[in-house]
Amino acid sequence: MPGETRVTAGLRERKKERTRRTIRTEAMRLFKRQGYAETTIEQIAEAADISPSTFFRYFPSKQDVVLADDLDPIMVEAIRSQPPEMPPLTVFRNAFQNTIAALDDEEVRFEQERMTLIWNEPELRGVIARETERNVQMVAGLVAERVGRAPDDLEVRAFSGALIGAAMTAWGPDGLDFDKVDRIVDFLAAGMPLPSAPKTDESSPR
Repeated sequence: MPGETRVTAGLRERKKERTRRTIRTEAMRLFKRQGYAETTIEQIAEAADISPSTFFRYFPSKQDVVLADDLDPIMVEAIRSQPPEMPPLTVFRNAFQNTIAALDDEEVRFEQERMTLIWNEPELRGVIARETERNVQMVAGLVAERVGRAPDDLEVRAFSGALIGAAMTAWGPDGLDFDKVDRIVDFLAAGMPLPSAPKTDESSPR
């Protein structure tokens, strides 16, 4: 029956999501306890109470357990739900705030730990450039939708690159600094003013 089929499919998807979340949670616990490089896929699978073959149905590699960004679809939906007349910077500020607000405490903590690990683990930090370009392309596509221009338009790419660079500035070795997000968006909206710092007279008597 159609209704029973939908219920069964829904239960199956929830079970898959729980398994995926368990894999990532147990992996992060092992990374923190014994180190990223020292942790094997077999250890992660055992901690998550699954087989290694099941692990590979969810993640192609150990790297992907950390690098997979579960916030992307939430962020995309949050961006597309903003009013079409809203300025792009305001759209992204609101979407970011809505995305973070949609997470529970465990998910926020996981994202903080995930980014901290990426910044501090040389093997993972080496793929930041690849992830940055992927994010720029994703944002450029979303910006292009809103302003009616091509994703490879020079200004669209420049705006998207500035936005991703700003987001990376808000993330650091200690996780996400939420206060920086608003400061950075305000800075971009103001045209990135960068006045010179006041000069100090080193020759003046002390």
